[in-house]
Amino acid sequence: MPGLKRILLASILSLNCIVPIAAGPLEDGIAAFRGGDYATAIQLLRQFAERGNPSAQFYLGFMYANARGVPKNYAEALKWYRLAADQGLASAQHNLGFMYANAWGVEQDHVEAVKWYRLASNQGLSGAQIELGYDYLQGRGVPRNYGEALKWFRLAADRGNAGAQTNLGNMYAQGLGVPQDYVEAVKWYRLAADQGNAGARKNLGDRYRNGQGVAKDDVEAAKWWQLAAEQGHAGAQNNLGTLYAEGQGVTQDNVSAYLWFSLAAAQGDKGAINNLDRVARHMSQAQILEAKKLVSEWQPKKSQTD
Repeated sequence: MPGLKRILLASILSLNCIVPIAAGPLEDGIAAFRGGDYATAIQLLRQFAERGNPSAQFYLGFMYANARGVPKNYAEALKWYRLAADQGLASAQHNLGFMYANAWGVEQDHVEAVKWYRLASNQGLSGAQIELGYDYLQGRGVPRNYGEALKWFRLAADRGNAGAQTNLGNMYAQGLGVPQDYVEAVKWYRLAADQGNAGARKNLGDRYRNGQGVAKDDVEAAKWWQLAAEQGHAGAQNNLGTLYAEGQGVTQDNVSAYLWFSLAAAQGDKGAINNLDRVARHMSQAQILEAKKLVSEWQPKKSQTD
């Protein structure tokens, strides 16, 4: 489904999820984890996890899933996530669903994943709502239902989740479950783009380039593609390279075009591979060497939400 890709948040197996924290030794264990003192964290958290504390069980599961202070062990991660999930901890339900969806330590089972995502989503966890929306969008574990996908994306988007805002914008842009509405798509892309979402920034640039939902403006397109390209978005890098090659919205510059085409091509973007060969034909050897040096020195920028 072009343009509608899954927004897999780092919070799936991170600690951006909301986990209740009690005062005392449990809080000390969580503080030790966050400070990188995993040996102390394991010692304190295991005591509480074995006594049935769901927050400790969640953190212990996370540590096994991500090899923090212990060898990576998906079976142990599943065990602790399930114990916390069975007690109703939304973050554990979310992560358990993710493990079923991605066959981490268990046979892949999208129906089971949807079950856990729904439980977490009903508690308002936006990361789970995105996953559930995406499963309805793709028809994985549930029959495809654009209306349900919109519902869950909107719930997460209204809570400020940039990934959900991007997916909601995609559905409006493509007319999935709603009449096609580029103005509404731009609204959601802008909200996500302002939070640093690379996909939304690329898509917002597309709308400015094509004059969809906004007045056509190559300068604005270049601005948003530049931001996404600097974060490593291959599509934005290829698009930005095209603007530099053609001198549209930016000053014509084959060295910059070569840089962005090269970075996108390295990620397998077929259009960029062809564009790189094309722009190289119009460059001197000195310009190519200069561009290659820039490529070798390039590092992606983190978004505001990283």
